[in-house]
This record gives sequence, C-alpha cells and structure tokens, in this order.
Amino acid sequence: MLRLEGIEIALGDFRLRAEMELAQGQSYAVIGPSGAGKSTLLGALCGFVPLRAGRVVWQSQDITTAPPGERPMTMLFQDNNLFPHLSVTQNVGLGIRPDMRLSVEDKDRVAAALARVGLADQAGKKPGALSGGQQSRVALARVLVQARPWVLLDEPFAALGPALRLEMLDLVAGLVAETGAGLIMVTHTPEDVRRIADQVIFVDDGVARAPEPAAELMDNPPPELKAYLG
Repeated sequence: MLRLEGIEIALGDFRLRAEMELAQGQSYAVIGPSGAGKSTLLGALCGFVPLRAGRVVWQSQDITTAPPGERPMTMLFQDNNLFPHLSVTQNVGLGIRPDMRLSVEDKDRVAAALARVGLADQAGKKPGALSGGQQSRVALARVLVQARPWVLLDEPFAALGPALRLEMLDLVAGLVAETGAGLIMVTHTPEDVRRIADQVIFVDDGVARAPEPAAELMDNPPPELKAYLG
C-alpha cells in the first residue's frame, strides 16, 4: 500500500493537499483542470517536488525524504527524456545503471525489454531516427528494466495521434498487469480513463481527492467533475 498522509505542497501561490491510500496492482487516472496540480502530485510522489507537510509511506516505511532513485516508482514524462546522442540500447540501459557499466545479465534485460515493446530491431539506432511512437516505446522499455512497484505516467503519449496513443496505453496496461505494478496516470482524456483506469483521483481547487471507482465516477460525476468533463 502507498499512503499519502496529510500531504501539503506549496509552490509560490500554489497549494495542493492530498490524503489517500493507493493499492499496488490497481490503475489510477489523475484528472482535473489544467494547472490544478496533477503533474505536481506525481512529482511529489517521485521526490522531485518537496512537501511542506505530511508523509509519503510505502509498505509502512516513510519515504518522504528519500531521493527519487531510492523510491519504489519510476516516471514516464511527456518528452520521454531520451538522450539524442545515445543509442536505443544505451538509453534503456540508463534505467539499470546511470554509468552505463552494464553486465551481461544487464544487457540481456535491456534486450528483453526492447523485444517486449517491439523494438528488438531498432536497438542500435539513435532516438532521432525513430518515430514518435517508437521513442515512446524506448522510454517504456527503460521503465520496464527498472522493475519498480509503481509506474507513473505524466501524459507521455499526449503528442501521439489518437490510434497510436490508445495502442501505447494498451501496451502499458498489459505490461503493468504482467508485472503486478501499480499505475498512476495523468490524463485530460475521458476515453483514456475508461480504457485502463480502475480508480480516478480528481484534482481541483487545491485538493487531490481520494480515489473513486472509475466506471461509477465517470457515469455519475459530481458537479465539479461534470463541469470539467463538459
């Protein structure tokens, strides 16, 4: 269980509060108006955004002050964070060892991850030689080799076309189901929520609300969510 206990985030005039429990193996969609704090919430979970108050607790251990690399989660960003001067294999290998000193076993893990996302034949290419969808798959392979209990998505597929975006979402959903990881996904698209989310976290007016079942919430949204969804 991942618990957010009395979390408060303060960045300039911005404020966000959260109190919730998240179960590994579940998929959570984080939705809400632009600027409400969805990405900030993910950043706080990963350790990129400091807390003014509260705790992040994983498996009964307080990880509030743990650096990002020591937390049980990995994050896929909007720009994929690929290094253009490195090959596909090297970009994925960074997920295992930032110094790129990979063992034979490490290299096998990288190869297996690339095969799993359908890029076994692209291993030696640079990101610039790949399509947008292929670059997203490289970033996803890097998430795979880290094998952490939680995968966080900050709209990494927003720039892709509708069909490719849904294909990538299905791939992510399948991978987290195979590994038993939990998924927390920021999205602006109700279709994405209905496609892969078990629970919804609605962020609005300075509060990240506790998760509610996705199907029930989307079918019968409260007034605030209904106004956001239009």
